[in-house]
Amino acid sequence: MESSLEPYDDAEARLTDGGSRAEFATRRGGRRRRRPTKTSGAEATTEAAPTDEMPEAEPEVASEPVVEELAVAASPVVSSAAKPAPRERARGGRSQRGGFSRRDRHQPTITDLLREGQEILVQIAKEPIAKKGARITSHIALPGRFLVYMPTVEHVGVSRKIESDSERQRLRKLITLIRGTEDIPSGGFIVRTAGVGISEADLREDVRYLVRTWLDIRATAEKTKPATMVHKDLDLVQRILRDQLSDDFAAIRVDSEEEYENIVEFINRIQPRLVKRVKLYTRDRPILEAYGVQAEIDKAIKPRVWLKSGGYLVINQTEALVAIDVNTGKFVGRGSGRLEDTITRTNLEAVEEIVRQIRLRDLGGIIVLDLIDMEERRNRQKVMQTLQDALRNDKSPTKVLSFNDFGLVIMTRKRVKQSLERTLCAPCQYCQGAGLIKSPQTVCYELLEEARTLGKAMNGDKANKQATLRIHPEVAKALRSSERDVLNEIEEYLGPVDINSDPMVHQEQFDFAFI
Repeated sequence: MESSLEPYDDAEARLTDGGSRAEFATRRGGRRRRRPTKTSGAEATTEAAPTDEMPEAEPEVASEPVVEELAVAASPVVSSAAKPAPRERARGGRSQRGGFSRRDRHQPTITDLLREGQEILVQIAKEPIAKKGARITSHIALPGRFLVYMPTVEHVGVSRKIESDSERQRLRKLITLIRGTEDIPSGGFIVRTAGVGISEADLREDVRYLVRTWLDIRATAEKTKPATMVHKDLDLVQRILRDQLSDDFAAIRVDSEEEYENIVEFINRIQPRLVKRVKLYTRDRPILEAYGVQAEIDKAIKPRVWLKSGGYLVINQTEALVAIDVNTGKFVGRGSGRLEDTITRTNLEAVEEIVRQIRLRDLGGIIVLDLIDMEERRNRQKVMQTLQDALRNDKSPTKVLSFNDFGLVIMTRKRVKQSLERTLCAPCQYCQGAGLIKSPQTVCYELLEEARTLGKAMNGDKANKQATLRIHPEVAKALRSSERDVLNEIEEYLGPVDINSDPMVHQEQFDFAFI
């Protein structure tokens, strides 16, 4: 997809016909006070069911289209041990807190919720990342074009990204009305950001589509055996169009005729007014190369990113977090001679590029920004404001903490799938993903230690044996030049050593043989 039209002779697509109740608790003395009911188990584990008083957010499946599979699976084997004993009571049947023990305060154990052999319907809420397995949930969330349907949560809400109060109230009234008039078995809805300005008819159609999908899933689940996928979300191209397509896109170019026809048909169903923006790319030059996408992908998997001013970023992904370092590089300032102004301009340019790289590389989790230190508070505030403004266009939820005492900015970003680097790349087979190997000098001293051990085992019989050493060419070069003293000491333990250079040997490996 792209956001600007190009003067290419492309084929144009054409439009074809086609709640909870309040609970009363009695105080001492007979007075009664209103106390909210405790959140049930279903509500407590579902992020997509905020209350009316709290800001509402789209559930995970709405903001990230990776939640796509449902499976019927047998429950894991759980212990059949007896339930834990209730809290001991003090004299007179009162608990240690001074009040009577209540069963609703008891937190259920896994054996209370599941039993061995039970079949449950679950959804993949987060893909496996590195060594972490997939996260699954029994609270199903089905995304549509304008709504997210949650069959297990009785809640109606509006995305927090819709800022207009009047529009929020209008959408809430519409979905509440539709929910009461349509034949919906259970559950609630959250209006997505794409629902701004949408009509009642479009919302009603989306509700019917999602309810039909849920009924089909349940019917399929009843007929299939455990550990079977019963539903899969749209493919990658259709998910992108459903979740990202808007009037901001000037054209959608595709180089496959088959995919072109599928896209036209799909957009004709969801947004017919945009169907003419689909273009079939027919030039000989590869489409990714023609629009510079391949060059950006190549840059996105490299740790160093150059800024236009001459500064650069260094992005390092680890198991625990992502560290981004900012350096002035070749930029020495223009016009003003103050170092503070040079640093501020570099940081302002850097935070905008950092947000772009975070979205492009799909970085998530804990992200630490090591910006260049600034002395003046107003400059730090200006950089923070620029960072916040740049993050407003990011659809993944983010949270940013201001500069700490060490001059670092720490932020978090929801991560539900692998980053671009982990998706496109594999760990280096030579260094096992460490990024470093032992230097030839280090291997030389390891050879010396091994020679000492072998020399003691030979008990002075080195005169009757010829030692052969098979090593990497770089290590052999070091032994014959800068580490010649090490080779002499090895020969004192083992006698004359015949060195064989083998490029097929790993630089950190070596083999001694005796004839």
